[in-house]
Amino acid sequence: MTPDDRSPHSVVAVIFDWAGTVVDHGSLAPVAAIRQLFKERGVSLTDEQIRKDMGLHKRDHIRRILSDPAVHELWAEACAAPPNETDAQMLFEKMVEVQQAVLREHSCLLPHVTDVVNELRERGIKIGSTTGYVRDMMAPLLESARQQGYAPDCVVCADDVGGGRPFPWMMYSACVQLRVYPLWRCVKVGDTVSDVQEGLNAGAWTVGVWRTGNLVGMSAAEWSAQSRETQASLAQSATRTLEDAGAHFVVESIAELPAVIEQIDRQQAASPNFRP
Repeated sequence: MTPDDRSPHSVVAVIFDWAGTVVDHGSLAPVAAIRQLFKERGVSLTDEQIRKDMGLHKRDHIRRILSDPAVHELWAEACAAPPNETDAQMLFEKMVEVQQAVLREHSCLLPHVTDVVNELRERGIKIGSTTGYVRDMMAPLLESARQQGYAPDCVVCADDVGGGRPFPWMMYSACVQLRVYPLWRCVKVGDTVSDVQEGLNAGAWTVGVWRTGNLVGMSAAEWSAQSRETQASLAQSATRTLEDAGAHFVVESIAELPAVIEQIDRQQAASPNFRP
């Protein structure tokens, strides 16, 4: 089946995020890279400080961290001057090299990815991707994913289009490359608030993923080691955050995605003017 064979009201493309959505349970790679960069400058960051703005273009992410009042003060003490744009650019340029090395350790596909992608393709749905990583960071991750059986039809990075999330430019570029439209026939899937904002700003259906992503921030082993009470609390908090951001659907992992797309297709078939 091809996208043209599908109902005129059904989903024709799914645009996935990368870390925390299809690879890297807990979105650990960007946290490790950023923590290392700041530690080398004598600044220790908390997980919360690093994860707060996850999903943005990495240059913008670094800027946000430096603008945090506590980090701003720590940097001024460690470096004898407040952080400025030159510092942000320096950290970003160094992050490209550091992130490439860290990604090699955090590039395993998450469970169900290949099965879900194969099922979607059998339905005639195209597979795209967007990411807060810049193009130079992606090389080792793309190769590793390909060897594991995942190769999306397009990969759009923030630096490809002159701006990352929450702007919709990467979504627009992905849809141009996939040759699909309108955007309400597309689904954006990601684990961060900025992923949700990207999808909403593009006019697409948006699905938030909680357990494997940034909002829980744990490896699979760490998650399994938690008590049921802790897991339930984390699930509730992450789900609420994604819903408050405007996600149309929130799922534990992308294993639930085919059922979500079936629901969207049914809704749009029953009400042709029904839009995200």
